[in-house]
Amino acid sequence: MLFKNYKQIIKSSPIEELNILREDVLDILVYAINAVDPYNAVKSRLGGKQIIFENETIDISDFKNIFLVGFGKASVGMTNAICDSILIKKGVVVTNDPDSRVENDNILTIVGGHPIPNDNSIKGAEKILEITNQCKEEDLLIVLISGGGSALLCKPRVDLSDLQETTDLLLKSGADINEINTIRKHLSFVKGGQLVKSVKSTVISFIISDIVGDPLEFIASGPTYPDSTIFSMAEKILRKYDLSEKVPSSIIDVLEDGINGKIPETPKKNDQVFDDVYNFIVANNENACQYAKLRAEELGYDTMLLTTSLTGEARDIGKYLVDKARNYYTDVKKIVFIAGGETTVTVKGEGKGGRNQEMILGGLREIEDANMVFASFATDGIDGKSDAAGGIADGSTMSRAREANLNPEIFLKENNSYEFLKKLNDLLMTGPTGTNVMDIQIILKG
Repeated sequence: MLFKNYKQIIKSSPIEELNILREDVLDILVYAINAVDPYNAVKSRLGGKQIIFENETIDISDFKNIFLVGFGKASVGMTNAICDSILIKKGVVVTNDPDSRVENDNILTIVGGHPIPNDNSIKGAEKILEITNQCKEEDLLIVLISGGGSALLCKPRVDLSDLQETTDLLLKSGADINEINTIRKHLSFVKGGQLVKSVKSTVISFIISDIVGDPLEFIASGPTYPDSTIFSMAEKILRKYDLSEKVPSSIIDVLEDGINGKIPETPKKNDQVFDDVYNFIVANNENACQYAKLRAEELGYDTMLLTTSLTGEARDIGKYLVDKARNYYTDVKKIVFIAGGETTVTVKGEGKGGRNQEMILGGLREIEDANMVFASFATDGIDGKSDAAGGIADGSTMSRAREANLNPEIFLKENNSYEFLKKLNDLLMTGPTGTNVMDIQIILKG
């Protein structure tokens, strides 16, 4: 079972009808996660001695040796799929899950830090560079990229402690992932297309997207894709969020050196280093949401897929989504609203939580007394810096909160959504799922 606290979740409400709806929500989420399983997403592209994509078929028998590198939350599952079909000469995988390993003697598994990089993230990047430097023209390099790769593949131009401090400030600032990764690229030796800068072989990247719109240059900070951003953009983002005076001076020094031409820009679109580099998306949020829709229909619900490009401040989006669902006019009694994307949280308090948990608190007042259930779920199983994957609420949650003397506004002010939901047994607990395609919101109206 995906949810460790499954029985607790489906018994939280004092109203049995709402608990039945809660059970259906979990059913839908399990189905969606299974649909973006990284092993299956990669395995489906492998046929005999061919790698098959919609517009490209590559015959791997044309290559002398095949090397593999992978980084991200889905890297182990993706690697297992490759190793079950293709003989890999040597490989390195960097994951965030200490309980997950690639069972292949030719593959080294390293556990790095996420969302803040650590020494092992740097060690992983160095081992990966050892692999890429071995690749010759007659070889093939398979690169497996998934969400979390920005932290797990780390070779910085500054001291690790300075990068860690900067990353923490960015994650709390309200900056979106594209903005954060723009800065990460220009503080790195491997991001923004730089990983393949000196690779002599053909490169094929399998990518599981964790960013709205699937922009290849920002997923895991685009290590194998041309970069459209420049140093001055990174500096402007720091100014936008009033971080220029807060980040370590080494950060500003690197960006200014880049602006002044002392550090070369990241490789761009027409750079010949990308002549034999192929990048393919194999799973994304759209896949997960479509399968959630399919399962809801199998359970007898009408469905509405609202969007797969949800962005904005989490607490505001939670209120918006529930209000939209509650006031949606339909003659149908049972309907499921589905959304996907990735919101942001501007952290001002000292509490614990994540964007999905904060979204649930944002929608609590709107769902009160309604025959509805609202769940927001991080598909990687890790919401913010907490050990929860998200949260769930229903029409009875506010009355239960009052009985427990819990005021959601106070917890929101402290960014302490985790403790609020924990006290009500409304956290979604899974542990790392082994995949990452952003977040899914399910609103079930019975």
